[in-house]
Amino acid sequence: MVNRLFKGSNIGKGYTPIAHPGNSELKHIEYGVLYLSEKGEEYADKTRNHEAVIVDFSGKFEIVIDCPLQKVHDEFTGSRNDVFSDKPVAIYLPRETTYKIIALSPKLEMGVSKAPSDADYPPVIVKDNEVAERTVGAWNWRRRIRLAVVDNVRASRLLVGETLNPPGNWSSVPPHKHDSEGPDEVPLEEVYFFKFKPNQGFGIQRIYTPQDDTDPIDEAYVIENNDTVVLPRGYHPVVAAPGYQLYYLWVLAGDRRIYGAWSDDPKHRWLKDCEPIINNIFGY
Repeated sequence: MVNRLFKGSNIGKGYTPIAHPGNSELKHIEYGVLYLSEKGEEYADKTRNHEAVIVDFSGKFEIVIDCPLQKVHDEFTGSRNDVFSDKPVAIYLPRETTYKIIALSPKLEMGVSKAPSDADYPPVIVKDNEVAERTVGAWNWRRRIRLAVVDNVRASRLLVGETLNPPGNWSSVPPHKHDSEGPDEVPLEEVYFFKFKPNQGFGIQRIYTPQDDTDPIDEAYVIENNDTVVLPRGYHPVVAAPGYQLYYLWVLAGDRRIYGAWSDDPKHRWLKDCEPIINNIFGY
């Protein structure tokens, strides 16, 4: 059976690889979590033939970057209370880049996304005040999105951002997909990494394909704090349980890197058409 849900209980100290081409349907993305429990702990690695995007979830850190292909040496210090209170710092690292992360506080947690790359773009540190945030949707599918590494950063494959659902609200609605070539769509696989507030919360993730798909998918997963879901194709709406805020980091990658290149499920496209009217009624 194909594994698309990776439970957060498997995350330990140091770097924990979670979803990658070796254990899932992913072709490009490697996703893992870095957790340094004590102040002063360090983690060092090299991107090799991959690019990487590192996003802080909580804690204070210093990162030291050495990119010989671009003749760049950089150091940066950042911090974040939690994913619900603050916007992230996002660090783009090109291939053949060495980096070291030092925990300047206990319980430093970061998400690390990787994808193959043969391009020599410069490293970029997107500070929290540079991350674009906007509200999309309407009524009970209204949510906030944060665009961390999209058109603002040159990269080979990776697109990275965040979504926050209020309690009981949906996101990725109208349901959309990005798994085929079309006028408004390019193939992009995706990974979601979830957090909840309070952290005992839960939600539901559905993945389904069009009715005429020759290899159909129609599955729903109960998602909890620190769970990861692989979205290889199909529509993928998600909802938070009442009383619990839902957050997810989203990571997209494909051979063509175009943010927003997706198509809505025609059956539910009317929801988007109603959004201006509903938002006007509620005074948003």
